[in-house]
Formats: sequence, C-alpha cells, structure tokens
Amino acid sequence: MIIEAGKVLEGTVTGITKFGAFVELPDKKVGLIHISEVANEYVKDVHDFLKVQDVVKVKVLAVDDKGKIALSIKQAQPMPEKKEFRPHREFRQHSGFDNRRTASSASFEDRLSKFLKESDERLMDLKRNTESKRGGRGARHAD
Repeated sequence: MIIEAGKVLEGTVTGITKFGAFVELPDKKVGLIHISEVANEYVKDVHDFLKVQDVVKVKVLAVDDKGKIALSIKQAQPMPEKKEFRPHREFRQHSGFDNRRTASSASFEDRLSKFLKESDERLMDLKRNTESKRGGRGARHAD
C-alpha cells in the first residue's frame, strides 16, 4: 500500500510522548500525530485522549524525503459545527447589544453613543465603590 498525503487510514497507537503519539500504519510503517493534531480542542496531555493499542483513523498530512509520516486524527474527522456567537441575555440588555430591540429603532451611532455613556456611568460607579473601600482617593492610613 502506498502511503501518500491526503489518504485516510486506520492505525494502532504504539507509543505516546509529550509531543504526540506514534501510530503503526498498514505495511508496518510508523507515523507521528503531533499533539496539535490529536483533537479539535486544546490538548495538554496526549494521555487524556489516547492510549497504547488504541485503533485510530488518521489522515496522512505529509511524507517527507526521509520517509517520516505526519498524521492527524483531527483532520480525519468531520469538521465540528461552529457555534453561533450569542451574548448572554443579561449582557445584551445592559450593554445595548440586544439587536432585536434596537436595530430597527436606532442607528449605529446612536447605539454606540448610548453604550459609551452607560459604560462611563458604570466605570464611575465602580471607581467610587473601589475608592470607598480603600478609604477614599487612594490616601494611605497612618499606622
């Protein structure tokens, strides 16, 4: 079997290191899955995702002149569905970000102006609250 970039194959995990995992492919050839290609999420420790003797589906990323084979589990899987960004309801209401209510009734400049005004008011409240906890205006207390 010829192993070339782009092919999806099955292999067996033969070893795990801090930087990835070695996988035995058909014809007893061995390739490396770099830690960044193990999963579609942050991988701190490969042991959290794989163990020796696991059978995995991998995509061949590259085969270099020396015969080293770069593999990916992540790219052998279908792309994860992207989640639509939806700010938390409370954030939308307090920040003026709730487009459903304000999009048709106010222009962008009006909404931005309102947001900046409310932000300044909240910042002033926060500063006043912080200063009162420190003893006012940052003055140090005599010991």
